[in-house]
Amino acid sequence: MKITYDPDARKRPVNLTLNEDLVLKARALTGNLSGAVEQLLKEFVERTEQARLAEARALQTTIATWNEFGDKSGSFADEYSTL
Repeated sequence: MKITYDPDARKRPVNLTLNEDLVLKARALTGNLSGAVEQLLKEFVERTEQARLAEARALQTTIATWNEFGDKSGSFADEYSTL
């Protein structure tokens, strides 16, 4: 998958409010909690961006289909227009 962020960007501390028990269990599973969270955040961003792109593509397909239908069939409102 294409990298959508700068992996060499400066790292900085951030404040998060997390469940204390969950953090303790996660720390027991990894020697680098920050790295694990960063990887999960990267995956979240990539999934969310892919979902948004898929939604935009579906919308464009729907618009194109509707426009094609309108070009072939005309508007339903044309029958009733008084203009």
